[in-house]
Amino acid sequence: MNMWKLYMLRCGDGSLYTGITVDVPARLEQHRQGKGAKYTRGRGPLELVYEEVCESHSQALKREFEVKSYPRNKKLEMLQSHEGEIL
Repeated sequence: MNMWKLYMLRCGDGSLYTGITVDVPARLEQHRQGKGAKYTRGRGPLELVYEEVCESHSQALKREFEVKSYPRNKKLEMLQSHEGEIL
């Protein structure tokens, strides 16, 4: 059984991108090759800054929607509160 994960990338322009996948390293490589989300194309270098395991695809989708609705400062607080224990 694949574990769904929520992940967050820091783009070269300082913006944050949030997505879900079952294989974070492979998805990161897709983003880096320009085959991931349209948003990340041309915004490299891309750095994985957050990873969170979800119980199901449904939970991952809900969590992604929730995190994407956060203002930037709340996303940064989320990263800081989990610094050193995520990756």
